Amino acid sequence: NFRNTPLITFNRKGRMHSSDGEAPSKTGETRMNVLHISASAREEGSMTRRIASELLAGLAAEAVVERDVAAHTPGLLDAAWVAANFTAPDERDEAMKARLAESDTLVDELAAADVVVISAPIYNLGVPAALKAWIDMVGRVGRTFRYTSDGPVGLLEGKRAIIVAASGGTGIGSEIDFATPYLRHFLGFVGIDDMEIVAAERGDLDGALDRAAELTRNARAA
Repeated sequence: NFRNTPLITFNRKGRMHSSDGEAPSKTGETRMNVLHISASAREEGSMTRRIASELLAGLAAEAVVERDVAAHTPGLLDAAWVAANFTAPDERDEAMKARLAESDTLVDELAAADVVVISAPIYNLGVPAALKAWIDMVGRVGRTFRYTSDGPVGLLEGKRAIIVAASGGTGIGSEIDFATPYLRHFLGFVGIDDMEIVAAERGDLDGALDRAAELTRNARAA
């Protein structure tokens, strides 16, 4: 259940691979397509970017799509976007199609990925605004979820997600962490319920690196 996500910490000392050097996969596959969404406002000195870089190096991905939403923030939802989104695809005019073009690209990237890595610091108890903008663009009825008589159903099943989080003063998983529960819930909402959290909590990068090395050693020994 995505509401009970294990907390796992990785870093440069511990790479995500098995004893034969290939990245582990719950499906037995060692080659995969990865989408990395990075949301830290900092280019230099970012813990989430550093951790994600090492994590991606260990995944043995066939292709990695890098989507830096901090550097290139998606547009915000407005009345024109909402009207276009809720118009049947075969009834959209050219202006509506153009308004949804960015969203279509982001949804296509997400749909094509086997593994989704989201690296984001916790800002003011929640996710960065740039990441929320990306979420709004990919939360598309008919594309990433659909409504049924039993409620909404995610359409992106069969994927794996890894959330790389870092905080300065917010305890990850605490009652004031509104970032990681939100990301877990959104990913589950669109059908991705196989996920892990990779965390550097309260600025403890060194401790996270040590814990990561231990976790990866245990994984190789299992």
